[in-house]
Amino acid sequence: MSYPSFIAKTAATVAAMAFATAAFAHPKLLGSTPEDNATVSAPEKIELHFSENLSKQFSGASLMMTSMPGMNHASPMKMAAKVSGSDDPKTMVITPGQPLMPGVYSIEWRAVSSDTHPITGKISFTVK
Repeated sequence: MSYPSFIAKTAATVAAMAFATAAFAHPKLLGSTPEDNATVSAPEKIELHFSENLSKQFSGASLMMTSMPGMNHASPMKMAAKVSGSDDPKTMVITPGQPLMPGVYSIEWRAVSSDTHPITGKISFTVK
């Protein structure tokens, strides 16, 4: 094998590996509004921002109230919320069904992108 042929084959292999890595990237949570562990006024919506376009039919989230003033030992309570996409296909929007009362909340999320591998995670925030 000649040196130029070796270089061409090596370059083609490296390019194919880079493409395969990009094509099968898992979505990563880049940030949220409100931010994880933030103390905020009651948000009208919660946004999760990911590194990849989300598959809406397989991605989702649950909103839980994990504690409230005067009842720190109560079991977490699932809150009614609508989960949807946004104009940005990398953003998941969680809209509470009613205004959030003071307390600590968590969002447990599941994100699926084109690689179809589900990634899960959790953020928390406090409503003052």
